[in-house]
Amino acid sequence: MPPVASIRRRTFEVLDTGAEGDQLSCTIDLMIMGLVLGNVVAVILESVPSIGHAYHDLFVAFEEVSVAAFSAEFLLRIWSVADDEAHGSQPLGRRLRYLRSPMAIVDVLAIAPFYLSAFFAVDLRFLRVLRLLRIVKLTRYSAALSRLSDVYRLQRTALAASFFVMAVAIILSASFVYVVEHHAQPDAFGSIPAAMWWAVCTLTTVGYGDVTPITPLGKTMAAAIQMVGIAMVALPTSIFASGFAHIMNRNEEALKIEAAEAAADGIVTADEMDAITALADQLHVEHEIVEEIILAAKQRQELADHGSCPHCGKGLV
Repeated sequence: MPPVASIRRRTFEVLDTGAEGDQLSCTIDLMIMGLVLGNVVAVILESVPSIGHAYHDLFVAFEEVSVAAFSAEFLLRIWSVADDEAHGSQPLGRRLRYLRSPMAIVDVLAIAPFYLSAFFAVDLRFLRVLRLLRIVKLTRYSAALSRLSDVYRLQRTALAASFFVMAVAIILSASFVYVVEHHAQPDAFGSIPAAMWWAVCTLTTVGYGDVTPITPLGKTMAAAIQMVGIAMVALPTSIFASGFAHIMNRNEEALKIEAAEAAADGIVTADEMDAITALADQLHVEHEIVEEIILAAKQRQELADHGSCPHCGKGLV
């Protein structure tokens, strides 16, 4: 392999989520995560006037170092993703496909505020909010956030349907309460858009209480809408919960198949164990569960080989 190709391949391996035993890759991951968290803390502290004015130069220097690091990381990812076989067959196609990926968009958002302020007159408060989006970069290194992304991809149709139902309920609730209350409270319910604030607070069971119906019919309608709101909130929650359970079961089933193949000869070698552990890391399954799956696979293989339980000696049914 040519030296440049070898360096590019190693760069891709290092920038990819740290593999087990790859000390350099894990170190780079920790440094990037630390830099992201440091940026979030800096943006929060900078919003405090006394701190922001006193340490303005320090915040500016930290921002410049952060942007330089994030920009270098982004450019290196574009260069090295040519070795990612999952993004296509040609280097150019792999790079273009990566640039369209959600994580590439997140990488762009991480550096965009700095370059926007350098070339355009943009409201600094808007840029501060954009800089906080850098925390989304942690999704590349967080198993929990990765699972959340997987759940969304799996259940996006059901979630879209639930949010559509919620939007319909908000519109209908706002319309009904407008008809009943707009004469009694023209300031709070003077129009359907104005009544939507009350409808959102009621259907989501937040209930700020800043706007409330005062007519008997309006109160009765509000009570019915609150009952509907309980179901509205539970719907997307149950969809996410079932999605999490499905993904975890799917990942564990994949590990069971891998463990069963490894234990087919009655012995799980070190290489097979490393392969199973690597798959567990990729699927975000805890190592304790991996050990239980391997033990169960060994026991099933012993039953299949000997025709009896290794612990009680009873024959298979």
